Amino acid sequence: MSILGNIVSSIFHHASSPASAAPAGAPSPQSKPATHASSAPAGGTVDVAAIMDKLASQSKEKLDWRRSIVDMMKLLNLDSSMSARKHLAEELHYSGNMNDSAAMNVWLHKQVMVKLAENGGKVPNELKA
Repeated sequence: MSILGNIVSSIFHHASSPASAAPAGAPSPQSKPATHASSAPAGGTVDVAAIMDKLASQSKEKLDWRRSIVDMMKLLNLDSSMSARKHLAEELHYSGNMNDSAAMNVWLHKQVMVKLAENGGKVPNELKA
């Protein structure tokens, strides 16, 4: 599965768990990665901010998922290494310098937020811009 698919599936999985902060009728985990708008879940959207905020509140580390792709991936228990982020950048067709990790990370975070929104996630507007 792609790294983006893992991110989307992980968030949607948390939305479908009984203890999640997502509304009733949230989707079940997807069997293949969501990569376009037509894969939006039936029965409503998944509140990405509510899920991520809940995961952050349960973490022993202080992780800022709203600003950091690394922290977001850590909260989802995904590999957040430079190698994994470079792979994600390739998946999302990053055209910048992959050795400029700060610029790449900012771009990745915004792109992941956009992709989550395209796939049925409710993402705060300020995180997509």
